[in-house]
Amino acid sequence: LQAPGANGQAEVRGYHKPIMLAGGIGNISAQHSKKNPIPPGAALIQLGGPAMLIGLGGGAASSMDTGSNVENLDFDSVQRGNPELERRAQEVIDRCWQLGADNPILSIHDVGAGGISNAFPELVNDASVGAIFQLRDVHNEEPGMSPRELWSNEAQERYVMAIAKEDLPRFKEICERERCPFAVVGYATEQRHHLSVLLGKPPKMTRDVKSTAKQLKAFDTSNIDLKDAAARVLRLPGVADKTFLITIGDRSVTGMVAREQMVGPWQVPVADVGVTLAGYETYRGEAFAIGEKAPLALINAPASGRMAIGESITNIAASLIDDIGELKLSANWMAPAGHAGEDAALFETVKAVGMELCPQLGVSIPVGKDSMSMKTVWNDDGENKAVTSPISLVVTAFAATPDARKTLTPQLQTGVASKLILIDLGAGKNRMGGSSLAQVYGEVGDTAP
Repeated sequence: LQAPGANGQAEVRGYHKPIMLAGGIGNISAQHSKKNPIPPGAALIQLGGPAMLIGLGGGAASSMDTGSNVENLDFDSVQRGNPELERRAQEVIDRCWQLGADNPILSIHDVGAGGISNAFPELVNDASVGAIFQLRDVHNEEPGMSPRELWSNEAQERYVMAIAKEDLPRFKEICERERCPFAVVGYATEQRHHLSVLLGKPPKMTRDVKSTAKQLKAFDTSNIDLKDAAARVLRLPGVADKTFLITIGDRSVTGMVAREQMVGPWQVPVADVGVTLAGYETYRGEAFAIGEKAPLALINAPASGRMAIGESITNIAASLIDDIGELKLSANWMAPAGHAGEDAALFETVKAVGMELCPQLGVSIPVGKDSMSMKTVWNDDGENKAVTSPISLVVTAFAATPDARKTLTPQLQTGVASKLILIDLGAGKNRMGGSSLAQVYGEVGDTAP
């Protein structure tokens, strides 16, 4: 979509890099919700996949505009998943916690940014113990890796954990049964190490950014034909039927899915909320819904954030939730950091959502992710081209529901006496800037809801 830029010139706004929709909920037994002390001599284990040349560009590489990096570092910074190995590691963890009080796992930590160079130190530091590691014992898919690469790579499907020495044979049996590789990389010691350099707070980054004013043109709807507009909007990917995406997976896996995407006798994918059961002998469950309004950020970035929050809440309202305070939100932020005006717009959006709207509503955002490199640049026959994403906030709302059966759908019931009520949340203002209608006519507009 061509949209006005900060310098008054039109620029291409859209998504050449994938946008992320992420969020999940789960349950954990109270006895497993806290890490246990790690005694000296406990085995420190890496469970799951081997070390690989992945993520070695780190945040510096993954946050660079696509096309601006050297090829080998671009490849090293790409995450490459292994679903089969992830499943095996999860089965090992499941077999352990299902042992209840005999669970051999004393403490567990995921392996994310920084690889095991971050995960292992955090694991032992949280338990107030030290550790000795042997990097040569780390399973390694690429033998040419240096010690630094072994210690810092971000290969996927790995966990680190502490297992008491006496429980190690039992843990080994579980891993062998599930065919999941593991390695004893080190042992806990009484002597602690000074980890303030590694785990302390880094110096705060200062970014000198400025807000920019855009010259926006009003969206004129006076000459739009209603029939043509309806046909265009229904063909827009953001509005059109998503059956082709939904039917590639099993929507009833586990047998505890109470509300999936398809609704009614004609199986139309228009459900506002997903609901799952907490077990096979209860009606209690979990509800979750998504909200996003990224196109509005081309006009008013804080408004796009508020609308994403609003959409997630009005979607999850189709399920039974006792109190809005029980809602938890996952915020996934994407922005083209460094692009003129976008850093300031991101700051204003975070402030509008995190410091103003959510506290007013009484809901919290305990978790989220971000990608600050939502811009793609390339050269086409000597011509420099770029596609820049707008500030994009994707919100996943989730909460417990006391009765999964009491979930509403958009299906109209004509066989009962009922009324169809329009609730105008726009209070008659009809601000169409950034709307699907504006997009299908190649417009942005100047006023966002």
